[in-house]
Amino acid sequence: MSEKENILTRTWMVVLLASICCVLWGSAIPAIKTGYRLLEVDSSDTASQIVFAGIRFTLAGLLVLLFGSIREKKIMLPEKSMIRYIVPVCLAQTLVQYFFFYIGVAHTSGVKGGIITGTGNFIAILMSCLVARNEKLTGRKLIGCLLGFAGVVLINLNGSTLDMGFKLTGEGFVLISQVSYAVSTLLINRYSKKMSPVLLSGSQFFAGGILLFIIGKFMGGHLDKLTAAGAVLILYLALVSAVAYTLWSILLAHNPVSRVAILGFVNPLCSVILSALVLGEVQEAFNLYSLSALVMVCVGIYIVNFRKGTGIS
Repeated sequence: MSEKENILTRTWMVVLLASICCVLWGSAIPAIKTGYRLLEVDSSDTASQIVFAGIRFTLAGLLVLLFGSIREKKIMLPEKSMIRYIVPVCLAQTLVQYFFFYIGVAHTSGVKGGIITGTGNFIAILMSCLVARNEKLTGRKLIGCLLGFAGVVLINLNGSTLDMGFKLTGEGFVLISQVSYAVSTLLINRYSKKMSPVLLSGSQFFAGGILLFIIGKFMGGHLDKLTAAGAVLILYLALVSAVAYTLWSILLAHNPVSRVAILGFVNPLCSVILSALVLGEVQEAFNLYSLSALVMVCVGIYIVNFRKGTGIS
């Protein structure tokens, strides 16, 4: 094992880099909802939401490839043989995940969206155990996953009944996006060992962003109210993706899925806090339902990978 690989498998480094990723991701939902307001994109304007996503991820892909090229002191472009790795990740991580995510975020609160986003970690672990069979599904992992999903149900009871608190195009679409995220996590874990994680991340973002933009424009989407503030926000969201997903891909290239996914508990925590501060959802963020759901999600993820005597494994 090289010195670089050794550092990337050390617990403190995994915790540090994964936490940076989750803090950035946690800011994404309030940033997206703020972007809808700045760009005057209505919650019912699905096409423009997809155009917004397409611009963000196309720019994110270009930034990743640019940073990677500067670091490697050569132009980073994928070879023809790498397409078989890039396309599946592009479809799962960018096209499908964010098609549903952007629509879902427009139809739910930042707090709910943030907590439901935390389920992606559970789904990734379950898929790793049951589908890819990279890990063994233990009782501890199952209990942790069930606890996390119970938290998702609890946050949706905030509306007195489950029907009142759950919308397919809102919470449902965010949940669908997390299934796609889990699939992409397994693909990245496998394919980032066959090609540069940076090149994989940048290429799939660029391709996925272009596809989202085309789909959005075909549906009639537009961003006619683009202001300087809106442009800065889109750039910020592009940087969130470029930095967070590249670091995450690097971690997945050197560690088991469950070891990285455990740190995803920071994501819903940051998303709820930032939604409360940025979107003014303080009452929703800090009531009994939301706080209990947040605790259940975070504790569930922690239980999944905690081992007595060794801590987080």
